[in-house]
Amino acid sequence: MDPSLILNNVCKHIHLTETEKEIFTSFLHAKKLKKKECLLHQGEICKHSAFVLSGCLRGYSIDKNGTEHVLSFAPADWWMADMYSLISQQPGVLNIEALEETEMLLLSKTNQERLYAEVPKFERFFRILAEKSLVANQQRLIDRLSLTGEERYKIFCNRYPTLINHLPQKQIAAYIGVSPEFLSRARAAAVNRG
Repeated sequence: MDPSLILNNVCKHIHLTETEKEIFTSFLHAKKLKKKECLLHQGEICKHSAFVLSGCLRGYSIDKNGTEHVLSFAPADWWMADMYSLISQQPGVLNIEALEETEMLLLSKTNQERLYAEVPKFERFFRILAEKSLVANQQRLIDRLSLTGEERYKIFCNRYPTLINHLPQKQIAAYIGVSPEFLSRARAAAVNRG
């Protein structure tokens, strides 16, 4: 396991000594998922935060009609968890699935608490992540209520530039809340304008 990507991610927000880096990486464990393999199923208790080294995860829920609602994607250098379940230790609402073969580092809730005790500055790091997630989710909700499908697609392209041509159109459509047919027309219009 090469910890450089996760250490670079952390060091964008907090400074770590070499000893603190060693403590942090000792709490991580590597995991690989095959395409379509789940890290978490709806109804399970989330016990880990996942940091993606390569590949891509998606977090989604399935409503009572069987419709999938994609809440987030986590390409390389992104974190993912069912935050409600991780914090409350109650059964979660998300499925977390690999969209392709994915390598990640997992930090258990137990080890995260131990990390806070041994390297208190990690409380600041995870607070920053939580704040950014809260802001992004609030903005996404406002966008969903006030913007057109085309405008939401443009925002998706800016937020996930590496995924635009990488993800199935169905996944992008589910994320921005439009039909795959609508997305196809929006993409064609963007190409014609481009």
